[in-house]
Amino acid sequence: MLDPEIRAALINVASAFDLDPATLAAVASVESNLVSHAMIDGHAEPLIRFEGHYFDRRLSAAAQAEARAAGLASPNAGAIRTPASQAARWALLARARSIDARAADESTSWGMGQVMGAHWAWLGFGSVGALVAEARSGAEGQLRLMARYIEKAGLAAALSRRDWPAFARGYNGPGFARNAYDVKLASAHARFARLDWTAGDGVLRRGDRGTDVAALQRLLAANGADLAIDGMFGPLTQSALRTFQSRRGLPATGIADAATMAALAARRITPGGLLQALISLFRSG
Repeated sequence: MLDPEIRAALINVASAFDLDPATLAAVASVESNLVSHAMIDGHAEPLIRFEGHYFDRRLSAAAQAEARAAGLASPNAGAIRTPASQAARWALLARARSIDARAADESTSWGMGQVMGAHWAWLGFGSVGALVAEARSGAEGQLRLMARYIEKAGLAAALSRRDWPAFARGYNGPGFARNAYDVKLASAHARFARLDWTAGDGVLRRGDRGTDVAALQRLLAANGADLAIDGMFGPLTQSALRTFQSRRGLPATGIADAATMAALAARRITPGGLLQALISLFRSG
């Protein structure tokens, strides 16, 4: 049974990045078994894996000597053993942070997609701390981080056409076949593709149709969007929704979740917005 919070996060992130939720679920399942957190000292924290060889090459000479002596760094991949439990992994990270916090966070893979902190600048974050904050924000933040990596690495097309070897090579590395990464992806996708990804999550997104979408379009039009009321959630509705969300300081996902609908319902209709709403109603016939 898929956790409802993770299911909703998969749907939201897939829609925002124009991906299929079943494919995202497959990647996250192979990487972390779709587990979003572990309890560490009473706090929910993302799953992590600290890499001692990454840490070694990010340190100054003095810090490197200290880390090597403490058994936290090595020039050789795999020389620093990864503890089995997440509690022990977080304890290991804390020790590394005491020597160099930035290098330690850069040397750790974060969240359901196990994205390395070292990629923070390449992925467009202002700091490694911002990447870590995204991972620590919850399931949706972790999946956004994973989707951001997929998009930046040019792997979205391979994922969409379900070219598992091509995706595996880009995401897991050239040695992906040694641990049957592509085979695991295909198997996981077959399992998740059987799920109903449309029913019962209580939000509106691209591809939806009906009276609820028309009501959403009327609210957007009342807020100034140049939008026909046709009951079809297409690219224009998604764009208008993202514009509204940005203006209100909401995540610009293009998905009408509870927070967005509440903001729309609490709107102040301007004269221009009222005129636009009347024009939209006229267009809808």
